[in-house]
Amino acid sequence: MEWLKILPPLVAVFFVIWKKEVILALMMAIFTSEWLLIASHESLGPVIGGLNTLERIVEVFSDPGNTRILIFSLMVGALLSFMRVSGGVTALVKKLISKGLAKSARQVSLMASFTGVAVFIESNLSVLTAGILSRGLFDKFGISRAKLAYIIDSTSAPVCILILLNAWGAYVLALLGNYELGASSAEILWGTIPFNFYAIITLAIVFYTAYTGKYYGPLATSLNNEEIAQKALAENLAQTGLVGTGSAGKDLAGTDVAGTELASTQTDTSSKDLDEENENGKARYMLLPLLTMIGGMVGFMFWTGDGVMSAGSGSKSVLYATTLACMVAYAMMLMSGHFKHTKLVKIAFEGMSELLPLVAIVLLSLALGSSLKELGTGIYIAQIVGDFLPLYLVAPMIFIVGGVIAFSTGTSWGTFAILIPIGIPIIETMGLPASFILAAILGGGVFGDHCSPISDTTAVSAIASGCDLLEHVKTQLPYAATGGVITIFAYLITGLIIL
Repeated sequence: MEWLKILPPLVAVFFVIWKKEVILALMMAIFTSEWLLIASHESLGPVIGGLNTLERIVEVFSDPGNTRILIFSLMVGALLSFMRVSGGVTALVKKLISKGLAKSARQVSLMASFTGVAVFIESNLSVLTAGILSRGLFDKFGISRAKLAYIIDSTSAPVCILILLNAWGAYVLALLGNYELGASSAEILWGTIPFNFYAIITLAIVFYTAYTGKYYGPLATSLNNEEIAQKALAENLAQTGLVGTGSAGKDLAGTDVAGTELASTQTDTSSKDLDEENENGKARYMLLPLLTMIGGMVGFMFWTGDGVMSAGSGSKSVLYATTLACMVAYAMMLMSGHFKHTKLVKIAFEGMSELLPLVAIVLLSLALGSSLKELGTGIYIAQIVGDFLPLYLVAPMIFIVGGVIAFSTGTSWGTFAILIPIGIPIIETMGLPASFILAAILGGGVFGDHCSPISDTTAVSAIASGCDLLEHVKTQLPYAATGGVITIFAYLITGLIIL
């Protein structure tokens, strides 16, 4: 009954499609995996599976790296709240527009794209920096948050896996360290850059889309914040019988009262927060904490890596840097004289509370990944490829399997850990170019991660952009699929040429 190992990710996808509820889908997937891990014929199997589900979630906190990710996700909420209520976001948007640096939707989209590429040190930092900097500008020009989520998500991991002077490169080098391939691990890793077709194609699509403003699929019809609020208001009025019953409903929808209700339905800022926003805010209230986070990330990567940035801890660095940025924002707001300590603490916790649903998703995603690893889902999927493929099909199939594993488990790094020990022996026994096959593994992991609704990177992208998670997955999927299909043909053609 080996095939049952793929049941948990299928359960997750089924519930996401059926109920449009990610947390329920993740809980059911974890429960299914835990049930399969015990003797399913026992009469108390479901009960023990349920208890083990709770223990698996608790076990997430036994890993310091996982705990840092969860705390950092909460700290991001506090940082965003500080920046917003201080008036820094509004002031920066006005300054960029007045300086002519952001005078069109095209410039704003390109700015988000270039920011995501420039911050290649760590994928979460790339997402956070581009998202925090661009949210206000996207709102100003009426560009949907889903488009921002797509841009920052589709630039972060691809640029990290191409430039490699970061924790991604150090991680892959560590996985390659146990193998003798006739060249150094660093040479093989650097050799993957021209063959990492998915990352290159994805970045090209992002910049083309940002420059032309041409979108397709659900992203083309995604709503901006104001349109979402108007839709929510219309639905609310319809439910109360005020819309569709004649002119009375239409009159009410056009009154000041409706405008007040409209403001209260904003997806990321309550009317209370709008009232609290500092009218004397300065752009530095946003810029200094943001620069502190970026500079702190670089510094802490060097510090945790004993002077070698690529050897630094990404989870430690991003947590330390975000905490330091929160401290800077807190100090600036306190010294401004407009805020007291008790008020700032309240603002911070309100910001954290806004992100609790997404933090819960990250927590459950980590728990599911751990459970699937013990179940052996990833290894089973990898073994399906078999040892009897023609040489020119090995790279395309490894890319596809990597995508399936990453989609099913929600982790590109976990996919690398599963596939590299399988792919390297294939390279050795079949005499294949190591960099070519390794590039297919790396690209497949990033591709599946982009498509997965249970990926922590997907959740962080939704957090940074202020977009609903399922909306982000739905709108990004056609772009990831397009890049994936082109990549499969690229590996097929390249394989026919060089093998």
